Amino acid sequence: MSSNVRLALSAVISFVFYFTWSYWANSLVTENMSILIRSAFVQGSLSATITILFTFILEKTVGRFNQSYISLVFVVPIICSVYSKTKQNIAIFKTFQNALSKSATYLSHNPLPGTIFAPLLPITVQAFIAIAVNTVNQTPNLWLTVAPSILITAIYGYVYTFTLLITKPVQPVSED
Repeated sequence: MSSNVRLALSAVISFVFYFTWSYWANSLVTENMSILIRSAFVQGSLSATITILFTFILEKTVGRFNQSYISLVFVVPIICSVYSKTKQNIAIFKTFQNALSKSATYLSHNPLPGTIFAPLLPITVQAFIAIAVNTVNQTPNLWLTVAPSILITAIYGYVYTFTLLITKPVQPVSED
């Protein structure tokens, strides 16, 4: 199955699921059919659109984090520059540099850091958009409508990221 077909199918499934979910969630607090249909259509359309955008952002973020690792490499010089160039300071600086080098070597063969941090940006964007759109729409049962979307998107994001990172070979970090 091509990525476009997979993405379109995911968007359709997302629309149907969240249309139905929103209709049910809001039927608990109102019987106004116009509000129910409008809220369901808004949430379904939003979820289908977010599925497409989320996957795009996630793939870009994973590409960025694929070879980037979180480290204290910029913090150590700042900490050490505060103190004078004493023997103790130089020893601490060398110890941190050694620890950072070993960490970078270990992390260059481990997709875990990218898996943890890559989905955070698209999850945050999705949550903000879902809450904002449903607030503007005056969705009667806002949190019950958007909470499953945010939770399932987070789970999807982490699973998708992990599969992207384990199927793409990580390039080893060159040691200069």
